[in-house]
Amino acid sequence: MNHYNSNLNSFIHPEAIIGKDVHISPFCYIDKDTVIGDGTWLGPNVTIFEGGRVGKNCKIFPGAVISGIPQDLKFKGEPTTAEIGDNTTIREYVTVNRGTSYANKTKVGSNCLLMAYVHVAHDCIIGDQVILANNVNLAGHVEIEDWAILEGLVAVQQFIKIGKHSFIAGGSLVRKHVPPFVKAAREPLSYAGVNSIGLRRRSFTPQQIQAIQETYRILFVKGYSISHALDVIEDSLEMTEERQHILSFIRDADPGIMRGFQQINGNRIDED
Repeated sequence: MNHYNSNLNSFIHPEAIIGKDVHISPFCYIDKDTVIGDGTWLGPNVTIFEGGRVGKNCKIFPGAVISGIPQDLKFKGEPTTAEIGDNTTIREYVTVNRGTSYANKTKVGSNCLLMAYVHVAHDCIIGDQVILANNVNLAGHVEIEDWAILEGLVAVQQFIKIGKHSFIAGGSLVRKHVPPFVKAAREPLSYAGVNSIGLRRRSFTPQQIQAIQETYRILFVKGYSISHALDVIEDSLEMTEERQHILSFIRDADPGIMRGFQQINGNRIDED
């Protein structure tokens, strides 16, 4: 093992696989059947239980627990993993539980930021470049695509999917799927416009953003049913990668996507 252990009070199981230039602070616990990638930094009191897989150049802050057994009564001790991608930062007291036999793993992608007290339950799949702010709570089987941002105190129901480049306002309760490229807010959670600021920051062109906005005007603003809106989009809008991803996401969505605010309350939406 080529690692730096700054204090003998840490416990490292002899079967743990520790990469090069890993910094292990005092009072860490690293179980058997674990892997810590090169260049990763573990702060004090970090726990990596059996099945933990931590990538390269990660930073895991004090009190975080990776690969604790699922909080699921159906779990019978089957061998599963909790996987953290490269260059991901996990702040204080984050918990990432390992998977069950349903998916066999829980996965957090690369270049993610999980702020303090985030909970990621069993069998969740989180993409790359995702930000989960303080106290975000994900129930089991949640899927979050790349570049999504969830502000603080967001709670996500089990089996919900959140689309890429979406933005969910703080304190939201997410009970329906959130399509890609949108802002979601209010109670009940509803469409609050396209995440145009985030898309511009990620080098989407004005033409791409305009096409996404027109897609969602048809879906959420014009008063169509979802099925009719999908037909109108296919018939009237140019085929783009973004359009196809939106259509595929919505068609696969069960129990359905969130609605437009005016579809619930009769109010209009002001987009950026």
